[in-house]
Amino acid sequence: MLTLHLDWKTGKSLVDFGDLGNALFVRYPILVIVADDARFQAGKGDGLTIITKTDVAIVGGGISGTALLYLLARYTDIKDICLFEKYDKIAIVNSNGTHNSQTLHCGDIETNYSLEKALEVQASANMVVRYVGQLPERDNILFKFPKMVLGVGEQECDSLRLRFEKFSPHFSANRLFEAKDIERIEPQVMQGRKEPVVGMGVENEYTAVNFNALANSFVENARSVTGKNISVQLGTKITNISQDGSLFRLKTNKGVVEARFVVVSAGGHSLLYAQGMGYGLNYSCLPVAGSFYFTPQVLNGKVYTIQNDKLPFAAVHGDPDILVEGKTRFGPTALILPMLERYNYKTIPEFFKVLRPDSRVLKVFWDLFKVSDTRNYIFKNMLFEVPLLRRRLFLQDVRKIVPSLKLSDLSYAKNFGGIRPVMIDKDNCKLHLGEARISPGSGIIFNMTPSPGATSCLGNAVKDVETIVEFLACGYEKQQLEQDLLTD
Repeated sequence: MLTLHLDWKTGKSLVDFGDLGNALFVRYPILVIVADDARFQAGKGDGLTIITKTDVAIVGGGISGTALLYLLARYTDIKDICLFEKYDKIAIVNSNGTHNSQTLHCGDIETNYSLEKALEVQASANMVVRYVGQLPERDNILFKFPKMVLGVGEQECDSLRLRFEKFSPHFSANRLFEAKDIERIEPQVMQGRKEPVVGMGVENEYTAVNFNALANSFVENARSVTGKNISVQLGTKITNISQDGSLFRLKTNKGVVEARFVVVSAGGHSLLYAQGMGYGLNYSCLPVAGSFYFTPQVLNGKVYTIQNDKLPFAAVHGDPDILVEGKTRFGPTALILPMLERYNYKTIPEFFKVLRPDSRVLKVFWDLFKVSDTRNYIFKNMLFEVPLLRRRLFLQDVRKIVPSLKLSDLSYAKNFGGIRPVMIDKDNCKLHLGEARISPGSGIIFNMTPSPGATSCLGNAVKDVETIVEFLACGYEKQQLEQDLLTD
């Protein structure tokens, strides 16, 4: 096999082949397009491999990968950055508005968060608000709706009042809503209600995000930075990642790339790539799919319910859908599915590769199913997918939010919903809830970022930037980043 090394900046061979080179081009005709958005496209010659080089390769064009692309382009002196996305558009899997709840998680109403976790998420959410606030298209990305978590019954009301006392010093916009306040903000929540209720939340803050639009803004603004070679390769699937000395070699369906640093932000596929290189073997993956239901617009804003401490799954909530006018979307359900991407059955074999079942994985499943609350919840959510039963069963859950809802109000949101990769920690035989990051210190990072990963996209990207800057010993405008995104 002949290997030809090309300089991305000039499109010329790094070796002068002279007459031999001319002969090779006759024998092995190739087409190399050198442009900002297409410099990696090449026709294949007979036995000829084209190797291109970049400083940082980002695998995955969702909200996490594009956030990192922007920060590296804007705040470091790294010249060559390439992002690879296997689909022909940016952010169309879990970052797509139909595949998530479109929520800007701020830590204020998520009752499964500790105060420490809530403050961390709040800081990341503030970064998103500051970034988008500088954009002319702000109102197409961020949206203001009322938002509250609802306590129903004496026990939940008492719990929520205690949480408000603990959290309110750190969340100045948060308010405790009594029944009369809830009726003013969300009349349908109180209509026909008999139980005592209390709410906690905000009325005039940014609470919803179009993460697809946000990801595309990251790409556009990264490309606008002068003096950089920013390449976004769509329709380019990474088939293998290997390390060769100080460089990483990424094989794609269009050729080979060598990079000094690699960041993989590709959902559950990140673990697949990691294990292919011998990392993350102490993890397995449990993909949890979420489905949604539509009703007429019965809510003015976002209404969450209190999380059951025994369940490692999101509690049901209702949201105004920013993509479907005049509808309220309820969900998500929680269904364990053997695939890494919702509605993509080609990812079923990939799921079994990352599952890596053994006695430790079986113990985690046993621990889940031996708890009656969890077992019943999982079985009920399986029934939420059965056409003749699902609406009747789901109606019981959403009536906790809107008691007056009727069966005729509910419709299954077809092709809505995504998959979150819940990690299984084999060393400790338990679920690893939230984001996971594998960083062996060798010049590569693997990110798995289920909720609130989209909200935390810039916060997580800062961590990656600092790791990359230290490893490559490159320049970093940290003070400028903090001034732009972290300072009020």
